[in-house]
Amino acid sequence: MTFYAELARTFSFESAHYLPNVPDGHKCGRMHGHSYTVEVQVAGNVGDKSGFVQDFGDLSVAFAPVQEQLDHHLLNEIEGLENPTSEHLARWIWLRLVDELPLLSAIVVSETLRSTCTYRGEPNGAK
Repeated sequence: MTFYAELARTFSFESAHYLPNVPDGHKCGRMHGHSYTVEVQVAGNVGDKSGFVQDFGDLSVAFAPVQEQLDHHLLNEIEGLENPTSEHLARWIWLRLVDELPLLSAIVVSETLRSTCTYRGEPNGAK
């Protein structure tokens, strides 16, 4: 029996950043840090033989180099993250995972317990 399911694995890292394009005096214009969490979501048909959409371990292997690049770094110094909003960070992560995880359906970045951003790719697969 084949059926469709979604699964997710959550990762964390610590990073500092500042937002260079906010108005003068905005608190996020000052350097500060976050304990980020990133939820990597994949979706697809559950394999008849395997019983799952994708092995959770595959998500861990794919995310490891991304986590290494982000953890305990100043995000503004990473190419492509010069304006490291949650939106830009979610898309940046997506672009690094989508080729290795073709079933990738969403990246959810949380910089606090109450602030998240979900990115689901570009229409028609545009990058």
